[in-house]
Amino acid sequence: MKIYLDGKFVDEGQAKVSVFDHGLLYGDGVFEGIRAYGGRVFKLAEHIERLYRSAKAILLTIPMAPPDLTRAVIDTCRRNRIRDGYIRLVVTRGVGTLGLNPKSCRKPSLIIIADKIQLYPPEMYQRGMEIVTVATTRNLHSALNPAIKSLNYLNNILAKIEANLAGCEEAVMLNAEGFVAECTGDNLFIVQGDRLATPPLYAGALYGITRGVVLELARHAGLAVTETNLTRYDLFNADECFITGSAAEIVPVVKIDGRTIGSGKPGAVTRRLMQDYHALTQATGEPINP
Repeated sequence: MKIYLDGKFVDEGQAKVSVFDHGLLYGDGVFEGIRAYGGRVFKLAEHIERLYRSAKAILLTIPMAPPDLTRAVIDTCRRNRIRDGYIRLVVTRGVGTLGLNPKSCRKPSLIIIADKIQLYPPEMYQRGMEIVTVATTRNLHSALNPAIKSLNYLNNILAKIEANLAGCEEAVMLNAEGFVAECTGDNLFIVQGDRLATPPLYAGALYGITRGVVLELARHAGLAVTETNLTRYDLFNADECFITGSAAEIVPVVKIDGRTIGSGKPGAVTRRLMQDYHALTQATGEPINP
């Protein structure tokens, strides 16, 4: 495997960062997770744009322009012969001192990895998953804004640990007001009749690329789409529930905190959106080998 590291392609075993890199020492950096389908990189422009927005929010300068970064992503996929895979794009603050001050970091580091990923087992997409609400709340906007896709994922990891201890793969995270924010790495949706609802971004939800695609697909399918505050009560009484993310795609949820959702099986709306989403991923995207 070839890794793009600061302007050069190196073998996987030689792809190393300094122990003084503030991305390692303090989680000071940003990243994107991107999917490739059938020789195309899906929603690449949107992911690149979100990366630059995250970087701007933490005053991190990405060491190349968006068009050059786009070409670097495509080149990394091409060199690794990726047709269906996962791309991890990382920008760290770079090498600095052992102190917190980012001024000691003179040059950001840019890493691109193109490989395979299977986030959840295939049967989970067919039968649905069970999730639980955890005690760990989502970060406050006034602390570390959830809109920033930073390398500091400890908030999410602590929630994931709670889910694992409960025997589940995923967790519902609430915000400080007690409303549903998102899951540990995915956005959350419920279906009630012909209405699709998801927490608003101000509730603590990530500006999900897949989230946006699903909202568009739902509107095209004739569903009434709302972004509104949701409580656990709303989740328990939903007809259907599912989570979305670039790596996860769309995963049905059939049980939350021991309560069966709807029929206890993936619902018709969820299955329709999964089908439409997969069709879109196969038909659009930035070609790897034009």
